[in-house]
Amino acid sequence: MKFLQFILLCFFTTFSFSQSNTEVFLFDLETNYSKIELQNGKNISNNEGYDNQPSFLDDRYIVFSSQRNGQTDIAKYDTRYNAKIWINFTEGGEYTPLKIPNKNEVSAVRLDKDTTQRLYSYNLSNGKSTMLINDLIVAYYTWFNEKTIVSAVIENDDLNLYVTNIQDGTSIKYATNVGRSFHKIPNSNLVSFISKENENQWQIKSLNPLTGAIKIIANTMQGAEDICWVNGKTILSGKDNILYKLTLQKDNNWKKVADLSSNGIVKITRLSANNDFSKLLIAGDISSETETTIDDSTNTEPNDSETTTPDTNNSNTNITEVEAIVQRNLEAYNGRDINAFMKDYADDVKLYSYPNKLQTEGKEAMKKSYKEWFERVPDLRAYVKKRIVIGNKVIDEEQVTANGKIFNAVAIYEIENGLISKVTFIQ
Repeated sequence: MKFLQFILLCFFTTFSFSQSNTEVFLFDLETNYSKIELQNGKNISNNEGYDNQPSFLDDRYIVFSSQRNGQTDIAKYDTRYNAKIWINFTEGGEYTPLKIPNKNEVSAVRLDKDTTQRLYSYNLSNGKSTMLINDLIVAYYTWFNEKTIVSAVIENDDLNLYVTNIQDGTSIKYATNVGRSFHKIPNSNLVSFISKENENQWQIKSLNPLTGAIKIIANTMQGAEDICWVNGKTILSGKDNILYKLTLQKDNNWKKVADLSSNGIVKITRLSANNDFSKLLIAGDISSETETTIDDSTNTEPNDSETTTPDTNNSNTNITEVEAIVQRNLEAYNGRDINAFMKDYADDVKLYSYPNKLQTEGKEAMKKSYKEWFERVPDLRAYVKKRIVIGNKVIDEEQVTANGKIFNAVAIYEIENGLISKVTFIQ
């Protein structure tokens, strides 16, 4: 029973919704020598429930754990389109998504309904998952390189630090009683972690995963264990709603950077910076007065696709609006939300198989067909490989996952007066 309680403590402490709600914020980060400034804070999750553990895939995309329909899955956010899609469709809950170095995959800790807890990889093209470590109960982790994982592993009621080589399957324990914050230290071959061996004073330590060498870096603030690096010498940490920084060999103590109460944050829970330290992700509990909304019109992004927008003046609809309509509609499709999906179609919409075979005509006939399709396919997901926008037409090359199978198709959308009036499918 203690084991199950510990798992729940690791992941679901923030689920006391009567008191708090968790959101993910994106900030512009300015660093000038040792001075740190945050600007242009924006709530990118804006979702009722649990949204936490964000990280950067690259300069454009962000992933984080996000709750939908009572389950926590991996959300992928596109900063260019202010859009979110889901990249997995498992029955378990996914936590701490991170980019796997040199692969088109993310990893995440999955907690299945039978309480089995393991670390998995997820293909960003089709969401397919593969177990990475089958003999350790990973709670928190980071990647040292594409084959080496540094993690906090649940053993009895403790969290202990292991280094695992996923190629040969070997794991070595290097420390006991560690925290949840693991980060590759910039411009080094080291990983930082939080040591709780001294209960009265937690410490930030470094580990060389190749040699096992451990050194003390600095003391944490009392009770604070969420940190990130913004260069090889400066560490950020959060305590309640205040962001602090510590520049090694310069600052004697942690120094205040920003009060995040104006953003509605009452307790900082995770921090993550991008590669050039120009952006900062902050996850935190927000006050009960801060409103979050579930927006059925949230746009979906064209994933890792190419988007071509030829210069044309023969359209009666702005190109940005045309593309946004199709993006929004694809998000509703991936969410199998029939009402949000049908909002974007004209009453007399026509669906064709290429070149001109009429499949359905009218909104009601289309809704009946797609409603049945959504109900039959729990793993439904369309991934846009390439997109072309010409006038009022959007042409998507798509890879679709349905009932465990993957197939390719092309969809040509035609938009009139802000609604999709015609779709032609090439398969």
